[in-house]
Amino acid sequence: GGEHFMEDLYHAGGIPAVLKRLGRRIKSNPTVSGLTTKQIAAGAEIYDSDIIRPVSRPYHKEGGIAVLRGNLAPEGAVVKQSAVARKMLKHTGQAVCFDSEEESMKRIMAGGVKPGMVVVVRYEGPKGGPGMREMLWPTAAIAGLGLSESVALITDGRFSGGTRGPCVGHVSPEAMAGGLIGLVKDGDRITVDITNRRLTLEVAEGEIEKRRAKWKAPSPKIKTGYLARYAKFVQSAATGAILET
Repeated sequence: GGEHFMEDLYHAGGIPAVLKRLGRRIKSNPTVSGLTTKQIAAGAEIYDSDIIRPVSRPYHKEGGIAVLRGNLAPEGAVVKQSAVARKMLKHTGQAVCFDSEEESMKRIMAGGVKPGMVVVVRYEGPKGGPGMREMLWPTAAIAGLGLSESVALITDGRFSGGTRGPCVGHVSPEAMAGGLIGLVKDGDRITVDITNRRLTLEVAEGEIEKRRAKWKAPSPKIKTGYLARYAKFVQSAATGAILET
């Protein structure tokens, strides 16, 4: 979320230098190199103190990742808060919903997403994807259209490290497992409150229960082979998308 790239971190000393900065905060764990983490840290050099800063002079008071919870994500959702504009740390807008990444791209590229909206891309989680697809194209399109400081995106899919803006992923439970993200309708108001770690669908509980009573899981996208088997046994993203039989 900053001005430097991964190669800058490497030339500044890399992860060993980061371990050195953390000092007593790290444990002495074994690694595949044969050295412990503390031994690696002891032998590291820090070549650029602006890229790998001391703990007393961090870039941000908090880490780059925030976990949000609320009725839309009782098991949690993840956002890269360090790449979100200050004015978008809290955003309430009308939902525009899509049941796949491909659907969302058609609408975004046709100019159907306007400032203030909250784009909902669902059925892309571990079960729905299947495999928890990366929502690279919708987030890149929103940024490319100059909307990353006026439009939020939430999904039960995942993101890469290059994502910018209020993009909330890993929403759990996912739509395919009956999560509330699957019951959102166009025009519903959604609040993304990163500062207070909340993700909320602003719809009355009675209305939510009516929708839940009518909901049926859609047919799996893939019905045979390993991916069908994976979709059947994979658990929530909140568990690390583990398999349980």
